[in-house]
Amino acid sequence: MTDKSDIPDPGKIEKEIGEFLNKKFGGRVQLIPQYGDPEAVIRGKKEGIDGKKSGKSPDFNLLPKEMTDYLDQFIIKQDNAKAVLATKICTHFNRLAKLQQNPQSSEATLGRIKNNILLIGPTGVGKTYLIKLIANKIGVPFVKGDATKFSETGYVGGDVEDLVRDLAREADNDISSAEYGIIYIDEIDKIASSKNFSGADISRTGVQRALLKPMEETEVELQPPHDPVSMMEALAEFQKTGTRERKTINTKNILFIVSGAFSQMEEIIAKRLKKDAIGFNANPGSKKNDSCILHKVMSEDLINFGFESEFVGRLPVRAVLDPLNENDLYDILNNPNNPVILGKKSDFMAYGIRVCFTDDALKLIAKNASSEQTGARGLVNAIENALMTFETNLPSTALRKFVFTEEIIQKSENFLGTTDKPESISYFYSLYDETIKKEEEKITDYIYKNRENLEASIGFMLSECMIKTSAKHYCINIETVKDALLSVKEAFYEVKTIEDETFTDKHLYVELSEEASDFLVNEYLFNHHNYLDIKKSFLENFSLGLMLASEKTNKKRFVVTKKGLTDPEGYISEILKTDNHN
Repeated sequence: MTDKSDIPDPGKIEKEIGEFLNKKFGGRVQLIPQYGDPEAVIRGKKEGIDGKKSGKSPDFNLLPKEMTDYLDQFIIKQDNAKAVLATKICTHFNRLAKLQQNPQSSEATLGRIKNNILLIGPTGVGKTYLIKLIANKIGVPFVKGDATKFSETGYVGGDVEDLVRDLAREADNDISSAEYGIIYIDEIDKIASSKNFSGADISRTGVQRALLKPMEETEVELQPPHDPVSMMEALAEFQKTGTRERKTINTKNILFIVSGAFSQMEEIIAKRLKKDAIGFNANPGSKKNDSCILHKVMSEDLINFGFESEFVGRLPVRAVLDPLNENDLYDILNNPNNPVILGKKSDFMAYGIRVCFTDDALKLIAKNASSEQTGARGLVNAIENALMTFETNLPSTALRKFVFTEEIIQKSENFLGTTDKPESISYFYSLYDETIKKEEEKITDYIYKNRENLEASIGFMLSECMIKTSAKHYCINIETVKDALLSVKEAFYEVKTIEDETFTDKHLYVELSEEASDFLVNEYLFNHHNYLDIKKSFLENFSLGLMLASEKTNKKRFVVTKKGLTDPEGYISEILKTDNHN
């Protein structure tokens, strides 16, 4: 009998073959799983794990460093929090994957402690954004809830269990998938018990107790037991089948992440540290150290804040996010994947107006946002205030390109009053082209800096020309850098099919040089030449010439260069001339 441990895992074999093909052929050859969607795989749309893989845990093998590299593309600062989240979430899902492979392991029989996570940090520092990014990267179902919404009925557990049901709905009612999801609860500090409250504080400690079982392990009925609609559906099912099917979701493998601002927590920690440091001349409670002191939070601090000890025990992993200063907010705006700037570009594009921002404009917006002291949330309000006048008036002008500079934002009336003058339109268009050129250079540098991680995320090796083409595509369209790279990758695959579809019936083999491929990709993306037009033009220019060259030279394989694409006759003549000399 064959030992099952000697049988290689198909998923692992598939991954290793895929990595080999990608390394050897630069993304031109890919392994298409038998059960997969070839179109989705080829076009780079298949990411993460299949959330609908019934009865199985996620096929997860991301390493913590890979996750932090991914988060670095979107999240400014917060290195400690990114490292903690990446490490513990990767560990959580890798353990589940190992357990799935070996259900009889000691972990399955002895049990384990689930690494639920507590995030502490002021508003607007990216707590929710972090969790959404991670869930999206992994590909597992994800739901978010606010702890304050459990205040009235949380003590009976109804609202808390609704989060688990929401997870099932997010997984399209695939219970197997939902049981490996992530539940994120914000404003958890709001359910800490009040120090001055007497009696049964059901709106706070009651919610904490209601969360205890789901955060560890319990069975949650998919349909609320006292919901009239659910009861009618169950009755209809019973009348139809004669049986009552009990559908439940087990929370054993669901990861719970909770977060809150925890104002006044610094005072509790400082008081403990001062008490511990008596006789050592310590001064841990200074205002200067308020943001740093949160990193020293301990279980007893959380209990003194108003949490039940059993609840604190369900949150063994803690991470602290630091406040964002003016420079941090500028870095966020300067990130090419930032939704605030991309969203504002979309607003103006709704009127057919392309806009871009100079560096000093971004710094001005960051400065205004910083004064609101609401972290990254202040960016939205700051940019709306800065650009509202332009959004109101520009659609009524002839301008279809516009640049936001610090001077233009601060002196909006002066500039808006001249937008219909020919010399002003010429000035704005010239300034726009100059600014976009600088933006292309910035995006090119960004791709080079993050090249390894970006190539891994799209499953494709980038040539130097493709990097520049992607930067250009990003600046012309409103998209993330990854979306731009995927568009270039898709165009590359379309163009490269010329090699496989041309002259196969004539037993001639054509290969496009790297420069030729890049040239056609640019034609495809920027000069509105679709694939069929490119292929038709290629056949018209090369069919007779290459067949003649093959007859004269006995060659069956030809490499077409960029020069050959722009001068087909010269290319054919050069082949014949070279053969005659030989």
